[in-house]
Amino acid sequence: MLGRMRGCLALFPAFVIAMAPAAFAQTATYKEPYRPQFHFSPAVNWTNDPNGLVYHDGEWHLFYQFNPFGDLWGHMSWGHAVSEDLFRWKHLDVAIPEDGDVMAFSGSAVVDRLNTTGFGRGGEAPIVAIYTSRTEADQTQSIAYSLDRGRTWTQYGGNPVLDAEDPGFRDPKVFWHEPTRHWVMAVVLANQRKVSLYRSPDLKTWAHLSDFGPEGAHPVSNWECPDLFELPVEGEPGETRWIMQVDSGMGHPWLGSGCQYFVGSFDGTRFTNENPPETALWLDWGRDFYAAQSYSDVPADDGRRIVIGWISNWMYARDKPTSPWRGAQSLPRELRLRRFPEGLRLVQLPVREIESLRETRFSLSRAGITETNERIADAGFQGEKLDILAVIEPGSAQEVGLRVLQGKEEETLVGYTASPAEVYVDRRKSGEVDFHATFPGRHSARLREEDGRIEMRIIVDRSVVEVFAGGGRVAITDRVFPHPDSTGLSLYSLGGEAHVDELEVWKLRSAWE
Repeated sequence: MLGRMRGCLALFPAFVIAMAPAAFAQTATYKEPYRPQFHFSPAVNWTNDPNGLVYHDGEWHLFYQFNPFGDLWGHMSWGHAVSEDLFRWKHLDVAIPEDGDVMAFSGSAVVDRLNTTGFGRGGEAPIVAIYTSRTEADQTQSIAYSLDRGRTWTQYGGNPVLDAEDPGFRDPKVFWHEPTRHWVMAVVLANQRKVSLYRSPDLKTWAHLSDFGPEGAHPVSNWECPDLFELPVEGEPGETRWIMQVDSGMGHPWLGSGCQYFVGSFDGTRFTNENPPETALWLDWGRDFYAAQSYSDVPADDGRRIVIGWISNWMYARDKPTSPWRGAQSLPRELRLRRFPEGLRLVQLPVREIESLRETRFSLSRAGITETNERIADAGFQGEKLDILAVIEPGSAQEVGLRVLQGKEEETLVGYTASPAEVYVDRRKSGEVDFHATFPGRHSARLREEDGRIEMRIIVDRSVVEVFAGGGRVAITDRVFPHPDSTGLSLYSLGGEAHVDELEVWKLRSAWE
């Protein structure tokens, strides 16, 4: 969240917060124009950063920055939902509400299995939320805990547990570091563009370890929402690296906010970037992916590193033409670490659970662009909710790709150009685009063909397009606002002949039905 925003809850009694979610559920149909059908969005009102992503007792918890009183930023509290499969969500009451003039800014959650806090009772391991308490003058770190699977929360009487006396000190991400038998916190000094690391034996008392940054992309923008985790290197047994992820409020190459990451090592005290300090690696190359956070306490027999990000951009977040809600979360994505000629880089793909939403399937192989379009038309295959896998041989074509959400004078292009070699999303004709001057655009990332082919996984969900190209090496996430009748699907090529090696398309059902 951006520290310059303002809000006050002094006029609202505390009981309104507890009652609000029930009222919200009565005013939303989840069939509103532009409403995503399997990307999480609150029933009504504003949301931004995902918070407190934690798995516990068979449930994936999604907390999120939430305004209980309106569809613009303010009165920040922790909304709450749970799911057994990361797609079908059940709304719960606001978990951590704004308290007087103290907002509940972003943070994380962990399961305190060893009961280091002493909050556990009767063998029940507490879920502990670590979040930023924000006033007009200061930002400090506080904790709260739950002993009933996150349904009710108790504030720790000794809050705040950490204060750096810095007005941009926020967004704690906490994890258990087994080698040192301590909790470790990554938290930003936003205006200094640094991530501070702390450790604690009990989540209550914290000692400073080190600072990282500024490195990578660090213009005049602030840093927010850090994360720090270890990943194995694919195909290299025994090799691991640590990933430091941090968000840049206005530093993305395509303007506005975005997520960058660093690859390196963590020795229990200090994170060291193994790339040159000026190297900027981006988790997503679209305009609408921010404040990504990874899940804690994923079972060992699962072992995935799963992240969710906020699908928006601070440049126009408050202007998006949706009602009665504003804001949504990305697909849950699995992160992996793979070696390429230029070094170790993250790859990401939608979690496998999305396959449970698949319905009707269309497929073909070894066909030209014209034949492919004829067969799509003959099958009458189109939709606003699609899972597409396209493997295309560009051949002599200078440009090739897919048109999704296609209608009268509307289309969203997901394509590839040979020179420069890059994939892109073009939303300049994606329907309603004039609500903000910076919204229309074409957003690209460099990616070369592999064995003469380009592979793209495209997820379409009414007003969301997420692209994973090159086996997940490049991700591009963009919001779009097409007319409800714009559901067409076709392929195109320019400047030469291309062929479709493989095309598989599934229609997806709504997760809210």
